[in-house]
Amino acid sequence: MAKRSDVDVLMERIGAEFEALPRQLQGVARYLEEHRTSIMVQRVNEIAEGCGVHASAVVRFAQRFGYSGFTEMQAVFRDAYTEQAAPARSYQQRIRSVIKGRPDKLPAVEIASRFIEASKAGLDELSAELDETRFQAAVDMLSAAENIYVVGVRRSFAIATYIAYALQHTTKHVHLVSGLGGMYREQLRSIGKGDAMIAISFPPYGKETLYAMRVAQQHKANVLAITESDLGPLGRHASVVLKVKEGSAFAFRGLTSTICLCQALFVALAYKLELTVEETLSRGEYDD
Repeated sequence: MAKRSDVDVLMERIGAEFEALPRQLQGVARYLEEHRTSIMVQRVNEIAEGCGVHASAVVRFAQRFGYSGFTEMQAVFRDAYTEQAAPARSYQQRIRSVIKGRPDKLPAVEIASRFIEASKAGLDELSAELDETRFQAAVDMLSAAENIYVVGVRRSFAIATYIAYALQHTTKHVHLVSGLGGMYREQLRSIGKGDAMIAISFPPYGKETLYAMRVAQQHKANVLAITESDLGPLGRHASVVLKVKEGSAFAFRGLTSTICLCQALFVALAYKLELTVEETLSRGEYDD
């Protein structure tokens, strides 16, 4: 089973205790979630400025969660994100780090097995933690929408493309916000009240996805966020949040759990829409 990082454990604790935190410490919690991949290189004063609080509040936050101070908490983020913090880190560099970490040659089948096990672990976690109320709310929201817009960039683009393709098999008007030619604004121009957006993003969050979400909200559309935390910039502002955490192996995160969740969402929506059609036909035959 894929090992969860200490940062994941810490953010889960923060999420569980978030409502009980004083207002200033809630601000620190939000900042950590939004900037979790760069916390390791920021000074306490920089974080405090970003949160709009005094540096002592950041220290109190760290102590609240069992650390001696900010430096000890920062080390947790540094250890967890050394392998993935720099946006310029290439796939080739990550592969080389795997080779460096294994003096003996790694069989191809072992690489495959590790990825399969990580994906299975992610699916097990998704099954155990899927929120029934939220999932039903997501289906209901999409069912009521006149138009459905889907956005996801970089590693989430494959997921967005799939769910947009699947939704084309329903009666809904579906729009994939691809930003082709830099036309995010133009592709979102018609979104409005009564519409819904599916926004898919994970840390570090895609700025294009966050922009699309803000446009949707400004135009009074509902937003379904598919992400890993309620505290992130997607989770905090969405109408409905579906949380999913992927298993990882060799510093590469999978897509299996997110694809599975989106497939389940599509099937549940299609089922609900078909039931609605059947009920309408039945009532029509009875009225005749």
